[in-house]
Amino acid sequence: MSEFVLEDAIRIAREAHGDQVDKSGNLYIYHPLRVMARVKGAHAQMAAVLHDVIEDTDVTAEDLRAAGCPEPVIVSVVALSKAPGEAMLSYLRRVSADSVAIMVKRADIADNSDPVRMAALDQETQNRLREKYAEAIRVLNELTA
Repeated sequence: MSEFVLEDAIRIAREAHGDQVDKSGNLYIYHPLRVMARVKGAHAQMAAVLHDVIEDTDVTAEDLRAAGCPEPVIVSVVALSKAPGEAMLSYLRRVSADSVAIMVKRADIADNSDPVRMAALDQETQNRLREKYAEAIRVLNELTA
C-alpha cells in the first residue's frame, strides 16, 4: 500500500460526505475543506478534513485504518467525534487531551462562527449557535490553560 497523503484524506471526506448539505443548503464538504485550510501541517490538515466523517457519516475508525490513514490522525479524528448524547464537557475534555484535535476544533468553531455563514441562518439559529460556540471556546480555553 502506498503512503497515505492529504489527497487521500480529502477523497475519503468527499466520498463520505457525498451530497450532504449544511444548514444553509451548501454542500457540506466545503466546511471540512475550509477547516483544513485554517490549520498547518499534514497531520492537522488530514484530521481537519476528516473531522466529521466518523460523527456524521457511516465511516468508522476501522475504515480509516483499512484505507491506510496514519494512526495519529485517526486518534485525533476520534477525539473530534462527538458521540450521540455525549455531554459537551466530556467531549471537550477528550478534544483538549489531543493537541491536534484542539487546533482543529478551534478552526472548526471559527469556520462555523464565520459571519458570512451565520448570516445565511435565521436569527434564532444564529443566537443559539453563537452561544454554543462561545461556550465551547470558553471551556476549551479553561481546559487548555
